[in-house]
Amino acid sequence: MTLEAPPIPARALPVSARSPGKCIVFGEHAVVHGAPELVFAIDLHTQVFARSSDTTRLNSDPNAVRRNPYLRTALERAWAGGPPLDLRAVSRIPRAAGLGSSAAFAAALAAAFGSARGGVDRAELAQRAFDIERDAQGVGSPGDTSTVVAGGYVAINGGAEVPLWTVRSADRVWEVRRVSDPGWVWVVAHSGIPRSTGDAVRAVGRRLEAADGAELLAEFAKVAREGIRAVAHGDRAGVAELLRRNQELLREVGVSHPRLEALLDAAAPAAEAAKLTGAGAGGSIVALPVPGQETELVRRLARAGGLPFVVRPSAGVELV
Repeated sequence: MTLEAPPIPARALPVSARSPGKCIVFGEHAVVHGAPELVFAIDLHTQVFARSSDTTRLNSDPNAVRRNPYLRTALERAWAGGPPLDLRAVSRIPRAAGLGSSAAFAAALAAAFGSARGGVDRAELAQRAFDIERDAQGVGSPGDTSTVVAGGYVAINGGAEVPLWTVRSADRVWEVRRVSDPGWVWVVAHSGIPRSTGDAVRAVGRRLEAADGAELLAEFAKVAREGIRAVAHGDRAGVAELLRRNQELLREVGVSHPRLEALLDAAAPAAEAAKLTGAGAGGSIVALPVPGQETELVRRLARAGGLPFVVRPSAGVELV
C-alpha cells in the first residue's frame, strides 16, 4: 500500500472511483468536540461509476437525488452546472454499521466528479468529501472522510508523524496526520442493529454538556493520544488496555447497546481487546485478535449473531 497517494487525475466521462471504508480505533464522538481520533481505512470498498445521461439517476432510480441526501449534496457541491449523470454504486461495506459507508460513498462521488472536472488533489478532495457528509448528516467530523481519502492509519488532532492536510468547518479546524502502520490484522463485526450517526452524535453532545462532561472529554482525549502513540510504536499490550478503557468511556456516554455488549463478550476469549467502533447505539465492534486466533474470533462472532470481517489497512480512494 502506497501511503503518499497521488492526486486524482483528470479523466473524461465515463469515470469510476473506488473508496475504502474505515474503522475508528480511538476517539469517536470526542473528535467532534476537538479531541484526537485514530482511524484506519479498511479493505471493504464502495465503487461509483459515472457516465453521461439524459437524466440523473443512481442505480436506475430517477428519484435518488431527492431520496439520497449524500448524492444530492455531492451534486450541489461538486457537480453544480454539470450535465446529467447515470450513476451506479456497489458496496461491500454494510450500511449504518459504523464502518464508513457514507464516507466512502461521499469520497467516491467527490473523486469521480473531481476527475471529470480536471482532477483534484487529496487535500481538496478530503475537504469536499467532508463537506458532503457533514451537510447530509448535519453533524460530524472529518475523521472518516479524511481517512478514506488518505488510506492507511490517520490521526485527527493528534500529535502524529507526517502532516497531511487541514480540514475546516464554519466553527472548527482539524489537523490530519499520518500514523505508522504496525502491520496488524483486525476483525470487525456488524451487530445487525442499524444506527444513525447524526442522532448518536447529538445525544453524546448533550451528555457532554453535563457537569462531568469536561472531565469525560479530557479522558477521551487522553486515551486517544496514548492510543495513537501505542499504535505507532506497535505496542499491542498498550493498545489493548486503551481499547478497554475507551469502551468504558463509550458506555459512560450512553452509546453502547446490548447487541454490541454480546459481541464484545463473544470476542473476549480470542481477542486481546475489543470495543464498539463508530457512532455506536448499534453498528459494529472492532477487535484486536490474539495472534493466531483470527479464525476462532471470526467463528465466535458469527455464532453470536454478528457479521464479521477480517480487515487490513487499505489504500485511499482511487480511480479504477
